Amino acid sequence: MQSLLLKIRLMFQDSLLRRKIIFLAVFLILFRVLAAIPIPGIDVTRLNALLSGNQFLGLLDIFSGGGLGNLSIVMLGVGPYITSSIIMQLATMMSPKLKAMYHEEGEAGRLKFAQYSRFLALPLALLQAFSFLLLLEKQGVLGDLTLFARMVNVIVITGGSMLLMWVGELMTEFSVGNGVSMIIFAGIVSRIPTVLSQTIITFDVSQIPLYLGFAVASIAIVLGVVIVTEAERPIPITYAKRIRGNKVYGGVSTYLPLRVNQAGVIPIIFALSILLFPQLIFSFLANVSNPIIHGISSFAVALISNGWFYATAYFLLVFLFTYFYTAVTFDPESIATNLQKSGAFIPGVRPGASTSQYISKVLTRITLVGALFLGAIAVLPLAVQAITGITSLAIGGTALLIGVSGVLEFVKKVDAQSSMRDY
Repeated sequence: MQSLLLKIRLMFQDSLLRRKIIFLAVFLILFRVLAAIPIPGIDVTRLNALLSGNQFLGLLDIFSGGGLGNLSIVMLGVGPYITSSIIMQLATMMSPKLKAMYHEEGEAGRLKFAQYSRFLALPLALLQAFSFLLLLEKQGVLGDLTLFARMVNVIVITGGSMLLMWVGELMTEFSVGNGVSMIIFAGIVSRIPTVLSQTIITFDVSQIPLYLGFAVASIAIVLGVVIVTEAERPIPITYAKRIRGNKVYGGVSTYLPLRVNQAGVIPIIFALSILLFPQLIFSFLANVSNPIIHGISSFAVALISNGWFYATAYFLLVFLFTYFYTAVTFDPESIATNLQKSGAFIPGVRPGASTSQYISKVLTRITLVGALFLGAIAVLPLAVQAITGITSLAIGGTALLIGVSGVLEFVKKVDAQSSMRDY
């Protein structure tokens, strides 16, 4: 508690840190203002019904920072940029040039890689804006738009997404923490008053023990998320001694940290997209007059809507995608090569191929823990709602992971700024 008060006091005493936090507050206020400006012609009742009955749109509402909830001009949020970043990282598996740029060219290569991600975000934003408008028209949320009105809305929504991406970049550069993460975090926090008001409206005195149990479980789960998110498996590294002239270099020992949750929240996004996007398609096809298509679509919708099937498929997809994404973003062979070039080695392991195999073995084992953890967190809201029967009580999922990660990153940035001030 004392260290927390010390950090808060430092935040206001250090002029540079205070200026960065003021920038962060201004940018977040700007974001919330943009998220409150809706596009015209919305049927609010049908919009609320559509969002409450579709988890895929609920996920997109999280990544839009709550902008999708009222169809604001930033309704896409940073979703296109996140999608383009994922596509670019997957492209490193197929393009040796991109792989070298991301893994071997250092900070300059990563900056160029991020620039390509921004370029790719523009066509993705155009495609998503057009698709959303078409979906909302089919659901009756928007009226029948003219061609000109549809084009204007597509341009406005795309521009809002690009503006929000730029705001996120400014937040990263001039404030504390990662701008995209802080935007998503702000959207998650903005939903808390709505959830609390729903809980108060449906409050039942006889369920006080249930609410207390929920509060205790929430604290325990957040603590578990923090521990697993920060958990690392250190691999000892030793640098060989080298003599140049009269000086001896090397001979020091350090370690290579391997994170237990190497993939972050990305596997949950992949799993939800694969599981819920077909549900959206089959729901449209179920209204087709063709009896064969109607029958197949109705069966598929009923199967995906089954609670046990949905939870099981969700868990398995998150588990598999954790291994897949870790394999895409982490290259043991490249690390082994870099260690060998710098004269470093793992004690008891031969340099080169043996080192790569050893790192892969350790990574496979700790990824098992991370995959089981992500799968459990993903299905936790479904389990809590099934046990309690209260839809407003939901612990876990994507929002919790992003929220915890955002807070941890903010604290680390403040600590780093404090260390710089001390030095």
